Amino acid sequence: MSEPIRIQPDLEFVKELQSTGGQDLKKCYQCATCSVVCPLSPMDRAFPRKEMVWAQWGLKDRLVNDIDMWLCHKCGQCTDQCPRGAKPGELMASLRNMAYKKLTGPRFMGEWMGSLKHLPKLIAIPAVIYLLVWFITGSIHDTPFPREHGHIDFALIFPPVATIDTVFVLASLFVVYTFYQGIRNLWQSFESQPSTFVIGYQKPDNILISLWEVIRQEVVTHKKWKDCGEEEEAHQVRFKGHLVLFYSFVALFIVTSIVFATFWGGMITPYLDMAYPMPLWNPVKILGNLGAIALLVGLVYLTRRRLNDAGSDGSSYHDWYLLGVIWGVALTGILAQIFRIAEVAGLAYVVYYLHLISVFMLIAYAPWSKLGHMIYRVAALTYARRHGRLATELETSKNKLFVV
Repeated sequence: MSEPIRIQPDLEFVKELQSTGGQDLKKCYQCATCSVVCPLSPMDRAFPRKEMVWAQWGLKDRLVNDIDMWLCHKCGQCTDQCPRGAKPGELMASLRNMAYKKLTGPRFMGEWMGSLKHLPKLIAIPAVIYLLVWFITGSIHDTPFPREHGHIDFALIFPPVATIDTVFVLASLFVVYTFYQGIRNLWQSFESQPSTFVIGYQKPDNILISLWEVIRQEVVTHKKWKDCGEEEEAHQVRFKGHLVLFYSFVALFIVTSIVFATFWGGMITPYLDMAYPMPLWNPVKILGNLGAIALLVGLVYLTRRRLNDAGSDGSSYHDWYLLGVIWGVALTGILAQIFRIAEVAGLAYVVYYLHLISVFMLIAYAPWSKLGHMIYRVAALTYARRHGRLATELETSKNKLFVV
């Protein structure tokens, strides 16, 4: 006879889950409708039914080490079809929100990112940093709104321009290291999972092959996003919004990289030197403006969906925080350019300062925001593909993925 297992519920964990989006989990009566309708749930140990059980019982250890919460794309089918209104999809999102807040330190950042009351602190950090940079290295010359040859030049506030790059490079290095620690902790938490989930599964030769498959199928094309709830109009809005937003970020990253390379490369060789600000007909400038327009389009799609979700308590502070920051980056960036071209110096410099704050908040706080969620999901999906934790429907590929 097997030994009885003693369950020790973590009631504080249940309360935290309920406060971050899983407030309806107690309504679940285990009918398994959620697992049946989910197009991504594997055949064995299907989600999200087991997660609902574990959450109701406060089994924190099982939930925080659960790889399946990262496989869920929150298409909403389980929530829509739940006969009790328990919102399983929101519980899965709540679990992810809690996970990436606590994957890495400093721990207070996870707490600050989880509550609206800490937002002023998050804004104050970059605001003070750039004010200090301005006072230490800045120069207002003879006017509070400096100009170069009669034209507005943002670099005059931070002479030289390298001071801005230095702040962002240091912030980016901090973020890269933090993500490294977070991914390592995430993979270590999965070590309690089975070494393989699918009988007959042939593991890829190395983790890089798994990563490439995830990037190809999940990131570049958003194929799984499209397949998950493809008949639902709301999901299609979300799919289009995320896809457009993703490629807008790609375009803006390319532009930023070119500007960074030409600025620093121009100090080494005149062949890489580029005049700033760029004229509107410069190909790099055109790509940047197209990326900004795409950013607005994606934001409109996602904001519309969030507003629809808000009526059914389907959005949390985590969702709105990231959308708000990206809106801040987009609007301040576009308005800074418009005011600069229109020669409205008073507004141009103020908006540019706000733009620097928004970009800092987007980059430096990424490991604890839903932007970090994207990195951790890719890492989790890579681990899952490496170990055979796959959806019910598998496509035969060169890696011979199959279920028997």
